[in-house]
Amino acid sequence: METKRSMARLWELAESEHGRLIRSVLSAVFGVICGMLPYFAAARMISGLFSGNRQIQFYAAWCLLAFAGYTARAVFYALALSMSHNGTFSVLKHIREQILKKLPNMPLGTVMDISSGKMKQIIVDQVESMERPLAHLLPEMTSNLMGPVFILIYLLILDWRMALLSLVSIPAGMIFMGTVMKDYGEKYEGAVKTSQRMNAAIVEYIGGIEVIKAFNQGRNSYGRYADSILANASYYYNWMKSCQLPMSIAKAVLPTTLITILPAGWAWYVTGSLSAETFLTVIILSLGVAGPLIAAMNFIDDLAKAGTIVDSVDSILKGEEQIHKDQPVPWPDSDICADHVSFGYHEGEEVLHDVSLRIAAGQLTAFVGPSGSGKSTIAKLIGGFWDVKKGKISIGGVSLQDIPLSEIYDHIAFVSQDNYLFDETIRDNIRMGKMSASDQEVEEAAKAAGCDEFIRSLEQGYDTKVGEGGAHLSGGERQRISIARAMLKDAPVVILDEATAYIDPENEAVIQNAVARLVEGKTVIVIAHRLSTITDADRIYVIRHGRVDACGTHEQLLKESSLYESMWKAHIGVKEGEKL
Repeated sequence: METKRSMARLWELAESEHGRLIRSVLSAVFGVICGMLPYFAAARMISGLFSGNRQIQFYAAWCLLAFAGYTARAVFYALALSMSHNGTFSVLKHIREQILKKLPNMPLGTVMDISSGKMKQIIVDQVESMERPLAHLLPEMTSNLMGPVFILIYLLILDWRMALLSLVSIPAGMIFMGTVMKDYGEKYEGAVKTSQRMNAAIVEYIGGIEVIKAFNQGRNSYGRYADSILANASYYYNWMKSCQLPMSIAKAVLPTTLITILPAGWAWYVTGSLSAETFLTVIILSLGVAGPLIAAMNFIDDLAKAGTIVDSVDSILKGEEQIHKDQPVPWPDSDICADHVSFGYHEGEEVLHDVSLRIAAGQLTAFVGPSGSGKSTIAKLIGGFWDVKKGKISIGGVSLQDIPLSEIYDHIAFVSQDNYLFDETIRDNIRMGKMSASDQEVEEAAKAAGCDEFIRSLEQGYDTKVGEGGAHLSGGERQRISIARAMLKDAPVVILDEATAYIDPENEAVIQNAVARLVEGKTVIVIAHRLSTITDADRIYVIRHGRVDACGTHEQLLKESSLYESMWKAHIGVKEGEKL
């Protein structure tokens, strides 16, 4: 049932190429019919030899027919595969395009939570693995099943007893195959998960090689990396080892049709109930039954894999979308309001509980609280990373879900401590904030962010490639470039998620000045652990256990919030320790 559902979904995904795929199946079936002609010709010629026929024209005609059948089979088979492959690669292209169109409509937070290793496996490996079911299974398996059916029908016409005897070895072989296939889908799903873990470990190891070397963690990190590869290899080895014996027996038993045909056929021939011509024809045609069936068996694992493949692709194609209106809306101001918002990343697991707050336009608002309290989640909901299902978030009096996602992203600049840089030039990375910006505008933003000097000191200046994720730059340099990008964007709302959390003191002063220029005249939300950086905030919200615990100015909270007071004292103690 699961296999039928998976193949139905696979066929649904291939809707745009149904015509070409159906034609490929028909061409393959016709090729199989033509491929039966050499068997018939051989049977007729052997019968002619036994009957004493010495006419050269008789044998020449049947040889010509056999050759024609063989040639036609090759031509139609090649034509079928050509059509199926052209159709399949068009389908794979279409599926990848659908995935790339789908991703921008999915919650940004959900997309960011998918590891790069898993995303690569779905878009590249899993989609690519659809090639075999579509391009080979449909035409080849169908035709390989139809061939034995045609032979069986003809054998039933010749002698129903011999026809049934020719099938005895098939169920015997299928019993052994069944022991392998009963949990094949489950085994393949486990293989996919093991491969995903291996891919994630490889990406993590390569991406973190600098940190690994710097902290002399090569042995531990390489151990996890090597263990994941060994686990993947061991899984496949043990799986294939368990399949080896039953599959070998199945493939050895299936072709043994003559074990039943020869003794029974001889007995009936001797008693006169079976003619020599029919006996010989059955012997030859029965040899054409097992071959196509064994070829068809090679596709059974593709049927079992189809469920996992389709589920992986559908995890994106059928993933939850953010439903927003398409029509642009006016922005009277950047006043932000959250009204009784509850939210959870997973069904039934809330991380925010009945949160209500107001952020006045043009003011600096800070979120503080213990780690895991929900500060970043609130900021990301305001930034449109997810849609809220309970409560409402609005900007300028307009609900976020009434605003197109593209407008939300244009209206808000989000700067964190780990902003990603693309493996492009510094100029192109800054220009990501405003693709239409001129070179002069890019350089002005860089000057405002305090990074023009260090950029010009590089050998290729603004045309320097930063490496994947900005690997060729220091942490402070990467952060200044990301701030320059946000400055160029010039969004009216700026969200700073610990933008200076991991910056060294030398760069911190430069970045603080850059941030001050970035937020000038904007509506600003700051998520901070260093409380000394937000003492001048117009309003501070203290978040605890997914709820608003208190709000007010720094002075008010020191008097009214025991949590804020304890956090402040702990922060001041750390600062004094740093001075010592």
